[in-house]
Amino acid sequence: MSASQPVTDRVRVRAPGKVNLALRVGAVREDGYHPLATVFQALSIFDELGAHPAAAGRYDIRVAGDQAHLVPADDSNLAVRAARLLASRHGGEARYGVDLRIRKTIPVTGGMAGGSANAAAALVGCAALWGIDINPDELRELGAELGADVPFCLLGSTALGHGRGDDLVPVLSRGGYHWVLALPDVELSTAAVFRRFDEMNPDADPAPPPVPPGLLEGLASGDVRRVAENLVNDLEPAAVSLRPHLAELLDAGRDAGALAGIVSGSGPTCAFLTANEDAAVRLSGVLSGLGLCRQVRRACGPVPGARQVA
Repeated sequence: MSASQPVTDRVRVRAPGKVNLALRVGAVREDGYHPLATVFQALSIFDELGAHPAAAGRYDIRVAGDQAHLVPADDSNLAVRAARLLASRHGGEARYGVDLRIRKTIPVTGGMAGGSANAAAALVGCAALWGIDINPDELRELGAELGADVPFCLLGSTALGHGRGDDLVPVLSRGGYHWVLALPDVELSTAAVFRRFDEMNPDADPAPPPVPPGLLEGLASGDVRRVAENLVNDLEPAAVSLRPHLAELLDAGRDAGALAGIVSGSGPTCAFLTANEDAAVRLSGVLSGLGLCRQVRRACGPVPGARQVA
């Protein structure tokens, strides 16, 4: 089959990070995965990916921005794997090529799905670059082969996830939510956090506990305080046990006026929900002055998933 010519000279895609408003975890299965019940919210902290034409069979990547040195720039990168997977399902990897350029702002190994966001952006960007006609459901099916968070990074907004977290149902969510994200100067491996969860919960039930009904009710009514009261992350104790400094950071944010604070996903990012934008500005100022983290960011949600931009 002859090489396919790109239909445009560049495609730009933005993909958001996420926070888990609820993350309930069951006992590890024989296949190594943990069953989850989770509520995702996509936040206005984005990575941007550019998909540029390249010779057929070439899949190159360059990464710039915050913590870029921590991101692999080879075939192990999840965005490259996404591009190759898409190509393999639509004529073969030798038919296409792409030069991917990623600018990072989502924390790396921060529990906010930065790698998954890049994979989602690569699927959207390469489909547009190569002129592949693929619907959102098919994209999410490919995303699920790459990682449990990739389908949500494609979908965005607010969603309930089951299974590995990739079986998604959109959730009604009224209003906007203002977050302050404290980024510690440490890293956490998702696999290490799950291993510690297993050590700390040897008698965990096979099925995860249910998502708090009050969380879904608060989202449906736009009641930020009720949402805050029902935030939960079963991985937080494991993350804190591996990085005890996180406990001090969480306490500081709560004491400084956050309605609630949780470890985001497997961590180490700490996410603080505030009553409104003014409260978020005040909290970010306080946390910035305490010297407990390398960076403080403000974000709002929900926002759409990976989208092509001009």
